[in-house]
Amino acid sequence: MIESPIELLRHLPPAAGSNGELAAQFTDLAPPLTARQAAVEAARCLYCYDAPCMRACPTGIDVASFIRNIHDQNVDGAAHGILEANIFGGSCARVCPTEILCEDACVRNHPAEREPVRIGLLQRYAIDNANLASHPFQRAPATGKVVAVVGAGPAGLSCAHRLAMLGHDVVVYEAREKAGGLNEFGIAKYKLTGDFAQREVDFLLSIGGIEIVHGRKLGENLSLAELHARYDAVFLGIGLGASRALGLTGEDAPGLMAAVDYIAALRQASDLASLPVPRRAVVIGAGNTAIDMAVQIKRLGAAEVTLVYRRGLEAMSATGHEIEIAKANGVQIRTWAAPLEVLLDETGKVAGMRFEQTRMEDGRLVRTGGLLEIAADCVFKAIGQGMDETGFSEPLASELSREGERIWIDERFRTALPGIYAGGDCVAPGQDLTVQAVQHGKLAALAIHHDIQSKTEAAWPT
Repeated sequence: MIESPIELLRHLPPAAGSNGELAAQFTDLAPPLTARQAAVEAARCLYCYDAPCMRACPTGIDVASFIRNIHDQNVDGAAHGILEANIFGGSCARVCPTEILCEDACVRNHPAEREPVRIGLLQRYAIDNANLASHPFQRAPATGKVVAVVGAGPAGLSCAHRLAMLGHDVVVYEAREKAGGLNEFGIAKYKLTGDFAQREVDFLLSIGGIEIVHGRKLGENLSLAELHARYDAVFLGIGLGASRALGLTGEDAPGLMAAVDYIAALRQASDLASLPVPRRAVVIGAGNTAIDMAVQIKRLGAAEVTLVYRRGLEAMSATGHEIEIAKANGVQIRTWAAPLEVLLDETGKVAGMRFEQTRMEDGRLVRTGGLLEIAADCVFKAIGQGMDETGFSEPLASELSREGERIWIDERFRTALPGIYAGGDCVAPGQDLTVQAVQHGKLAALAIHHDIQSKTEAAWPT
């Protein structure tokens, strides 16, 4: 019986090199700014009155204000302003695609300069160098209300933190052994290095009033009906936990696995030298997860890594910045090729992939009949995540309205069931970014607080 997905690769040799040598391949992608560099960069900001960078930030961080604080050597004030809008300001400074958000909106990002203020690095500088003696936010007087949150990822924990600030108690139910969600298990190791994700969770929890219960999964050993009956409100931040299938014969063969499963194993490995590493790898996908997978397996020592996408380069959902990272790390990118067949060796293990060449014809993607074969010891699929339907197997959960496979919500993050809210990747598609999930959680908490308080006030006799 296979204990974990990584066992599908145990026939491969371990990574070459010691744990220390391999760990050196996963240091910060962008080194932090020094105090002098931060001062120089902060001086470049024009502190725009209309602040287009702030409007571009999903969490509404007052960018001009925090940069002004850095310029005035008030690092603590800068950090406080960031965290007030985004309690995950530290991780978002590292993983947020600033090149398509705040930095893209920066007024210095024009043809003459083409160099926006490095907002992400300044945000990291503020958070990393703040001298906060205690948690920067105090809880409001206790309301006596208790809210359940399902999922300890960025959306769920952001919701829990804001609810705690507002005076409510929160119980967070998490299926995994650690909190953090995508930050802990799904982000490239060179983006969130060391134990930063867990330290950020510990900081968030230090506000008090939040309990995390591990090993509880909706639809298995956690009932939405029981939560609904027991708590004053329920927030679902369950993400998208199921890897999409290629739909090909041989997809269960040793040597083929979901990229997110390997990334999780890599992030949790105490000894990187114990990880199985192919000599030749194929990554199927076009998003940031595909890039993360391709770059990391290359850094672990794979000789050849080919990322394959069925459309053209311009249609890839990975940002241009991420694509350049892949190229800089020696990843080959092949476009206009759709998966056709998993190639197996005589023992039934992955030996490569056969693709059919594609092209656009009258606005539609069509297969041309041309074939492409790529030899590989391992194939990683990074073709997106879907909803884990286990959580919707019970009667009450099945009553949640859906938009496609995701949970329908109104503009205040209310689901079709009174008292149940949702946010993050499990709701209607947005950009599926950490920063967006954080904002969902924050706004949902405000809606929950408003609704709970409205009910309480209505219960008092006039």
